[in-house]
Amino acid sequence: MLQSAITRRDFLIWLALALALGLPVIAAAFSPYLGWRQPVYIIAGFAGIIGLALMLVQPLLVLGALPGLPAMVGRRVHRWIGAGLVLAVVVHVGGLWITSPPDVVDVLLFRSPTPFAVWGVAAMWATFVAALIALFRKRLRLGPKIWRRGHTALVAIMIIGTVVHALLIEGAMETISKTALCVLVVGAFVKAVVGLRIWARRR
Repeated sequence: MLQSAITRRDFLIWLALALALGLPVIAAAFSPYLGWRQPVYIIAGFAGIIGLALMLVQPLLVLGALPGLPAMVGRRVHRWIGAGLVLAVVVHVGGLWITSPPDVVDVLLFRSPTPFAVWGVAAMWATFVAALIALFRKRLRLGPKIWRRGHTALVAIMIIGTVVHALLIEGAMETISKTALCVLVVGAFVKAVVGLRIWARRR
């Protein structure tokens, strides 16, 4: 009976995560905005949506909140999803570059008149720096405390920038599902930071 209850609980957790990740993507797929967009632009847009969705998974892996994933496996999945997140950003920005290079240049140089652009660029650079530091952590000889604080700060910039960027854009993403996903991303990140601090103090 106990095993059955645990199984149902695990199923409900994975189901909730699947809905949180899948519903915004499905809603965006039926957006009328896609009717007059180029295929490259659509791919770039969905890469951004997938990147936002992946940001929800990362803190859950750090917390060990996903059932059936041992700590070592969770860390490995965390690294792979981090690489996927970087790829999503590259596809997102690269696709927009193909459709309109001058606009992307203005965004990268902080000359764009659209407010959401600044937040997006900040999130992009934070993502790249966080990935590079993770990749070369041993060579940089970063101690656990410096690594944890630096990585957390960069991820905070990445998440805040991405969430504001997404909320300010009126595009393919449906408003309610987009807002819900953004709230979940921020909430999961805050919970992970608080949980790690408590764990560090206990140690």
